[in-house]
Amino acid sequence: MNTAPQQTAVFRLIVTGGGTGGHTYPALTAVRTLQARLAASGRALDVLWIGTADGLEARVTSAEGIPFTTIATGKIRRHANPLKMVSPANVRDMARVPLGVAQARSAVSAFGPDVVLATGGYVAVPAGLAARMCRVPLVLHEQTVRLGLANRKLAGSATRIAVSSESTLPLLPESVRQAAVVTGNPVRPEVLTGHPDKAVTALGLHSFDLRLPTVYVTGGAQGSQQINDVVGGELPWLLERANVVHQCGPAHVEALSARAAGLPATLAARYHLTPFVGPELPDVLALADLVISRSGAGTLAELTALGKPAVFIPLATAAGNEQAHNARHLEESGAAVALLGDVTGGHLREAVGPLLDDPARRATMAAAAGAHGRPDAAERLVDVILSAASR
Repeated sequence: MNTAPQQTAVFRLIVTGGGTGGHTYPALTAVRTLQARLAASGRALDVLWIGTADGLEARVTSAEGIPFTTIATGKIRRHANPLKMVSPANVRDMARVPLGVAQARSAVSAFGPDVVLATGGYVAVPAGLAARMCRVPLVLHEQTVRLGLANRKLAGSATRIAVSSESTLPLLPESVRQAAVVTGNPVRPEVLTGHPDKAVTALGLHSFDLRLPTVYVTGGAQGSQQINDVVGGELPWLLERANVVHQCGPAHVEALSARAAGLPATLAARYHLTPFVGPELPDVLALADLVISRSGAGTLAELTALGKPAVFIPLATAAGNEQAHNARHLEESGAAVALLGDVTGGHLREAVGPLLDDPARRATMAAAAGAHGRPDAAERLVDVILSAASR
């Protein structure tokens, strides 16, 4: 008699995590990839996402048509002084966690998932604990070099811990290292399929001097005051050496337009200022010879998957100083330059100048970045999810 377990026609997955794009979009990419993998073998995917009503995940799941439920949860406001963490807001929020765990346990029990995937953010903790209570395999995914707070709390309960970098493994507690596997951080497939010529057409970059390298400057969807100020102050110097696509955020267009108005016509022709880069992002990245940006986990995953040289100006207020750790991690292997602390125009020139002046140096950095890239990260994470379900 054949006693091997039979695969059901429907694979049931609970996803939990969110609050920011860094936690939300890798999960969404994994869901899409798992759905395609199952469809290829004639199976279907049934998903429930557990999140918070005011998190990014609520908007993303609504747009994607993914069933979504909310739970009570609490956010720990971190501080360098441990005594200041015992704040009224923290105490109040922590009192909500038991209710969130009870709500999550009810949701997990009712849905009956094959696996729970947790990608970080404080909402993941109650759902991850509920998975353990309901004896459902729990897969964690960590986007940054060091485990985030939520994943640290859940690591001991996880069936598998998917990490984005080999460098994470020695940082894990010894008790959970055997559960860890390096998958990389899932990148949207469309990011990998850009074409430089399409960027020129979409953004009207016909006045660019294509004999010069092209720099893409971005501070994220809302822009970065710090990056905009530093780059804006060095525009004449930068545009003598490169074309620049500058995604500045809606609130910063007016100030940067005023700066650009004072440029000589020959330099202004090489400068494209835009508040936001949308569907054309893959093409802009394909056009770019160098990127100046923050160093969030999603940005690192995309740039390394593409093998793009980068100068990172980390967000100093990122949770756990994770952006600085991310940037230093790549800098140590020659895959990027990290500008930390109070970044001046002089610092920017020292970092960017040699890369713009020396194509061979850019190529060496591109190769080092590509060595860190894992364009197949979503497929690897799906392998982990499916293997966890069969344990």
